[in-house]
Amino acid sequence: MNPLGITVVLGLLAGVWAQINVVRPQCDSPEAEEAALVARDYLNTQHTHGYKYALNRIEDIKIHTKPDGDNTYMLEIELLETDCHVLDPTPLANCTVRPKILTAVEGDCDVVLKRVGGALTVTAFKCKTEESTEDLCVGCHTLLPLNDTTALEFVQASLATFNNMTVNGTYTVMEVGRMSSQVVSGGPIYFAEYVVVEANCIDDACVPLNDTMAARGICTAKGLTTDHTVDCKMFLTLMPVVDVNSTAALAMPPTVHIHTGSLTPMHGLRHHKLTTLHDPHLSGLLSESAESAEVVPVAPTVVDAGVASAPAADPASPTAADPAPPANTGSASDSSASAEVPVVVVKRDVPAPAIVDAVTQTDPIALVPVCPGRVRFF
Repeated sequence: MNPLGITVVLGLLAGVWAQINVVRPQCDSPEAEEAALVARDYLNTQHTHGYKYALNRIEDIKIHTKPDGDNTYMLEIELLETDCHVLDPTPLANCTVRPKILTAVEGDCDVVLKRVGGALTVTAFKCKTEESTEDLCVGCHTLLPLNDTTALEFVQASLATFNNMTVNGTYTVMEVGRMSSQVVSGGPIYFAEYVVVEANCIDDACVPLNDTMAARGICTAKGLTTDHTVDCKMFLTLMPVVDVNSTAALAMPPTVHIHTGSLTPMHGLRHHKLTTLHDPHLSGLLSESAESAEVVPVAPTVVDAGVASAPAADPASPTAADPAPPANTGSASDSSASAEVPVVVVKRDVPAPAIVDAVTQTDPIALVPVCPGRVRFF
């Protein structure tokens, strides 16, 4: 290729890199926190079974910037299951994260977000949901499969007790949230959480009311089929929503699948999983739930004028010069266990339409890694 052709090609490549650049802010920065909370809330709206999830940790973040401000965020977050069912209108901030000793459930998600016109929206995600078994002990609660026959008999027996105590209305099971057992002297005792809905019952056959005004609630039961306690908390049937004109409106409750027959279609699962995948066309950008390496374009490092430039290696990719990875912190995410090369972010003016945050490596001992972020619960 003649010198003129080489110059043209290099000019085109420089134009491409000037238009799209990769920025890696700190995981605990306000920008990362904003994206993580948008992702958390969106994932909870997609999760129509089981319980709401709270943000525990931001594992990693990359931002693909464009001069027009329509940036793409690549986010890895860790979520923890709370004790608030998805039908419960209680604000997430008031929900309690389940402690590990009660078998916490963890969700690890990769999320793609777009910032268009200043607003962040989720365009794709991929999640995996796992039990935390780190702090289990002899005599601790053990999660049971959602189709465990004996535990489901206990659910029905406790529901019958509740119906016998209820004056107005009869209820049937809408969804089993979780069931567990604990071995004590004399044998196991059972614990169950399940959502109920008002129903029409004739003899032993109950049909859930197909009405938005039908009462719904969550019951917690403890004991044996023949000797137990049960307590049910009713949810608000209609939840107030304020529209753009600040006028109050009533919103229908989220739709949750009503189980029939064996009460649950989950075979062998011990907990309700987060929605696994959204927009498979972008799945190549998402690595966490697939436990595969992420492949994304990375812009060349921008340096001061007069200094030769070289393509910047992705800090997530190990090289011979990288320091040894730290010990596992106990996070459910494999990718969070690998260390990144510590970096600092320096603003540089470059002769391009966009200003790029250049990543410059210095003494690794003197720097603090920017990711993963702080652990909020455990």
